[in-house]
Amino acid sequence: MPGMSGLELQIAMTAQNIHAPIILITAFPDPRIREKALNAGAICFLKKPFDGRALLKCIERALARPAT
Repeated sequence: MPGMSGLELQIAMTAQNIHAPIILITAFPDPRIREKALNAGAICFLKKPFDGRALLKCIERALARPAT
């Protein structure tokens, strides 16, 4: 994503009081970024390539999460 990372987008959305479920997908996983993203409220942090079932589980978690 040019100009902004997924984590930066997540932080910006939270700062603007936008609380949409976030699933981060990356080809370059970093354990520190993963931890920050999940601690900031991301539903999942997937590494490419990923199994379609993993994405479906993340979507199910997002849909089961109470709206804020």
